[in-house]
Amino acid sequence: MSCHRNWSLKTRLLPLLLLVLALAGQTPLAAQQPAAGRIEPDVVYGHKDGLAMTLDVHRPTGEANGAAILFMVSGGWYSRWAPPEQARPLFQPYLDAGYTMLAVRHGSSPKYTIPEAVADVRRAVRYVRQNAERLGVDADRLGVMGMSAGGHLSLMLGTTGDDGQTGGNDPLQRASSRVAAVVALVPPTDLRVAVWEAPESLPAYRNFPALNLPLKEAEQYSPLVHVTPDDAPSLVIMGAKDELVPPRHGEWIDEAFQKQGVARKLIVMPGAGHGLEGPENRATVVRETLAWFDQHLGRK
Repeated sequence: MSCHRNWSLKTRLLPLLLLVLALAGQTPLAAQQPAAGRIEPDVVYGHKDGLAMTLDVHRPTGEANGAAILFMVSGGWYSRWAPPEQARPLFQPYLDAGYTMLAVRHGSSPKYTIPEAVADVRRAVRYVRQNAERLGVDADRLGVMGMSAGGHLSLMLGTTGDDGQTGGNDPLQRASSRVAAVVALVPPTDLRVAVWEAPESLPAYRNFPALNLPLKEAEQYSPLVHVTPDDAPSLVIMGAKDELVPPRHGEWIDEAFQKQGVARKLIVMPGAGHGLEGPENRATVVRETLAWFDQHLGRK
């Protein structure tokens, strides 16, 4: 990929990342730094190719309710490290409600593929469940949340969780990868219409190397294909004017959830694009997300 192409992609992703940070209606100013000790950065949940896979633990400033939300740090299946303090404003409404927030990074595009990203975040869920006592969370009250590619990964966790794998040399694989609730913001739900070789693939998708995926693998890693009655309750929020991930992706999976009797809610925000722009929309996201997690993760 040329330097020009790299810069073009970064400029496309930057507004989305800034909007994700703004969903709480705040900006990452130095004055909003959390109290010392409330962030545990760079917790290693696995290794690959000699590299550590890490997550950051953000603990509530007040009383914890025992539930945890794993936030997928992913845009275009890129997953980059940033000072964890920058995410604190995004997480603050959930921290104020008592949730422990876990910022999960996966192996990033273009080096790593979508199948590898899915494997990474599954491992993160297993790690959190196996280490729930040390992390101070309830292993049975794990939610997951993400935006765009992060929403896709969240839905993959919600639709393909398992009870753990027997055998093998890795004891972590014996832990369940199931989650108790999902919130997916503007997620692609069917990669069969998005990967480069798909006839319906949009020209903009050429900016995302992760979508250079064979159709057979696109089917395997499409949440829509995996909907079954035992899936996690899922809230999906789409933008009615989203040209990158059109709202039909939400409509498709909502219909599939309905047919299988899965608890679900679809919100399509009028006038909103892929970033769910506007303070009213951002406030709605926070309100609806908290209500969903309160309902399905419960409070102690």
